[in-house]
This record gives sequence, C-alpha cells and structure tokens, in this order.
Amino acid sequence: MPPRAGRPGPTGFALADFIDAHAAARHDLARSGMYGALRTVPRILAAPQPPCSAEELRRQLARRLGVAPDRLFLTHGAHEANLLAVAYLARDRPRPFRFRVDLPEYPQLWGAAEQLGGRRSPGDRGAVVRLVSNPHNPTGRLVPVEELTDGAGDAEALLVDETFREFTAARSVAATAATGVWASGTFTKAYGGDDVRVGWLVAPSEAADRFRDFYALALDHVPPASLAAAAALLRHRDRVRREVDGIWRQNAAYLRREVGGAPELFAPVWFDPGPPGVSGDQLQAAGLRASVLVCSGRFFGVPRGVRVCLTRRTFPRDLRRYLEVRASVAARSRRRR
Repeated sequence: MPPRAGRPGPTGFALADFIDAHAAARHDLARSGMYGALRTVPRILAAPQPPCSAEELRRQLARRLGVAPDRLFLTHGAHEANLLAVAYLARDRPRPFRFRVDLPEYPQLWGAAEQLGGRRSPGDRGAVVRLVSNPHNPTGRLVPVEELTDGAGDAEALLVDETFREFTAARSVAATAATGVWASGTFTKAYGGDDVRVGWLVAPSEAADRFRDFYALALDHVPPASLAAAAALLRHRDRVRREVDGIWRQNAAYLRREVGGAPELFAPVWFDPGPPGVSGDQLQAAGLRASVLVCSGRFFGVPRGVRVCLTRRTFPRDLRRYLEVRASVAARSRRRR
C-alpha cells in the first residue's frame, strides 16, 4: 500500500510514492480532463495568431480578474505558480516550515509545500501558508470568496488555486482587498489549453514589489507562441465556454439523475465517498479492470472515495459502468463481512 499523506515513503514525497504504487492507473499529470474533449480549441490554435506581448497578456488577464497588472505574474502553468508562491513565502523560514491544508485536496498544491521542506499542520497557528483550491478539487464545491478570506485564520498567507474558477461566474479571490492572499490560475482546465502552457500568479498588493525580484530570478520567460495562443483563447473565450459548459453541465445533470444525493457541482469533478468499508484503492483497481478510470482518494490524501471526472462526452456510458463496478465491489465487501 502507498504511504499515507505526510508519511515519507521510498521517495519521501507522498505524491510521487502514490504514483509509483499505482502505475497501472495511468495518472497523466501533464493533461487536464478537458484536453481532447473540445473541438473549438484545436481549431482556434491551428489558425495563425497575431503576436501578443507578455505585458499585453498580463493587462488582459488582470482586467478579467479585477486586479492591477503589476500584481499579476505569468507562469508556465498553475503548478509552477503555486510552487513559486510557496517558495517565496517559505524562503527565509527554517525547515520544516508549517503549512495548513485540509484533505482531500489536490496533491500538486500541497505536494509543492512538501517538496520545499514543509510539514502539514493540523491548524493555522504558526502556519506560513494555508493552501486551498476553489472550486475545490476533488469535490467540485465552491466556497464564497468572503468565507475563504475570513477563514484564513492565523496562517500568515492564503494561497488559492483557482484552476477551476473559469468554470463558474465567481470572482477571483485576488480581487479582494484582503492582505496575504495569493491566487493562481491557468489556461489548462476550462480552456482545454494544455498545449498553451500559460498560467498566472497574483500576488497581494503589499508583496508584489518584493516578489517581482524573486520571480525574475526563478522563472524563464513565457515563449511568444504561448503568449499568442493564450491571447487567442481569451479572444474566443465565449465560444470555448459554450462548448465546455455544454459538455460538463449536461454530464452534471445526468449525474444528479442517476445518483441520489449527488451535490451541486461548480467544476467537472465529483468525489464519491464510496460504499462503507471499501477503500478508494479498491474502487480504483476494480474500475481499471473494467476499463473505468477513476482516481483513488488516497491521491488526494484520504483513504476512502474516488474522484470521477465529468469532462468527456462519453460520461453517461462511463458513469453507468462505474456504478456497476461500485455495486459489485460493495457486494463483495458485504459478503466478506
């Protein structure tokens, strides 16, 4: 069995150990669920695009987020943005520094803190940073911005991964006047723009000037082709969003019809806690044998449950097969008891 979250395994890095122990599950961290599901995005990116400077793309993104452009820093993706933010916040701290994360949570978010010498704290007191994704990965829930900032507690900073925010009409937490709030985003998820390789990090107003020097030393420039492609997706955002929403909202409606008690989702992910007495690893393994790919809760730091993605056009068929697998695993578990 793989190590529990926060417990060192062969590599000392919980996410890497999980992947090593679940190699058959084909976890592809370089590809989002929307990748390959959209028809509009390849057509947009295949057309010649006018050049766009980094400064202009920053202005466009800042305008959409409701922040000053000098607070927004381009990256090669949200994971890099999160890593930069945590590295900056922990730069002068003795190791291990403390960070707060409530599990389940997207492992690349808290995995970055672990890799940099952080240790998960059960509370905010003494924590350098609190880490949270919003909308939440893996549950798809959305926490109101005011609740996020009011709930930062005693942590010195709050880093919100807003990778899924573009699936909603919610405003960015970066647009608040709250101090110590950082936010990251990317063109990967809601735009299906994995090949673009552009993300961003918004620093709080009081830290932007100091962070700029750190950023200049830590990061290579985003290539011109990526800048132009990102600007093209922004120009065609409404067109892309219509297709994206048409896929996953229809899938969410199907999920609610087929699964009693399924929650309202704000992103195309659903976290099924699974039957009593059945681990996420068991559900994932049984799913793989039936050619159904779900992700064990252990990937997100908890032993039970699986994350199910609602990004594919085949979701109705896939969900039916998953529910059959789930029922079969639950029946075997009851017989063993």
